[in-house]
Amino acid sequence: MSSTGELACTYACLILHDDGIPVTAEKIATVVKAANLQVESYWPSLFAKLCEKKNVEDLIMNVGSGGTAAPTGAVAGAPPVTGDDAATASSTADKKKEEPKEESDDEAMFSLFD
Repeated sequence: MSSTGELACTYACLILHDDGIPVTAEKIATVVKAANLQVESYWPSLFAKLCEKKNVEDLIMNVGSGGTAAPTGAVAGAPPVTGDDAATASSTADKKKEEPKEESDDEAMFSLFD
């Protein structure tokens, strides 16, 4: 049941934050109860304390970036890619990539039999 409690409180926090309502233990418990779910009594207060100390927007934007391991395919010590770097790389790749010349049906047929 603990994973259900965590998930229910996570969604409750997101709902409250999205609606601009202060995230408190009582409000989390109210949302969970309105969803017809039961969670252990300590979950709402734990999540409320977390939301007090951390900005919910920051938590949402940093999902999955909590570990120290490099992502798959990343080179250790490589500088992070910024938006400018990504735009430059994609425009360079677009320039290198030429579209193949399309042949008409007539040309394709003659080349098959020549």
